[in-house]
Amino acid sequence: MNKPHPGITPELAEWIEQQPVCFVATAPLAGDGHINLSPRGLDSIRIVEPHQVAILDLTGSGNETAAHLQENGRITVMFCAFAGKPRILRLYGTGEVVLPDRSAWPELRSRFAADTAGVRQIFRVTVTRVATSCGFGVPLLEYVADRDELPNWAARKGPEGLAEYRDKNNRVSLDGLAIALRDD
Repeated sequence: MNKPHPGITPELAEWIEQQPVCFVATAPLAGDGHINLSPRGLDSIRIVEPHQVAILDLTGSGNETAAHLQENGRITVMFCAFAGKPRILRLYGTGEVVLPDRSAWPELRSRFAADTAGVRQIFRVTVTRVATSCGFGVPLLEYVADRDELPNWAARKGPEGLAEYRDKNNRVSLDGLAIALRDD
């Protein structure tokens, strides 16, 4: 059963903080466009308030979430309990891309570790629906550790190398949507 909640309660917030991974889903408006579903780990989500979360986005091979949010704002964030009591939690809402040159950046960025390498942008999500379901079909898995390949790669690239990489690889979505990486 899909159980709605009035917002992200303290109990749900505590549970979210214990999950090592979540999944972010977005889609373009075009019916034939690609739906994007991205796993997020590396301590990249914060509860800002009962109806708002921030997702720290690191430089990667694609930038679909940003493209879709800039086009239409639709987003769903899903957490699954892979250990302990079964549960699935979905946060439905609208999101925006907060770039480093925006006024909201300093406050949102301060919620995450300052030494995180490769930070590209932050997704600020206004949560319009919070719902849990049973999760009985989700397997039990053992969390071992975060992978360090992405932070190490970003640290080796350095700020200039990351900017060049993003300019070359992160400006257009799979479906041809232009992606703003800064206020151009």
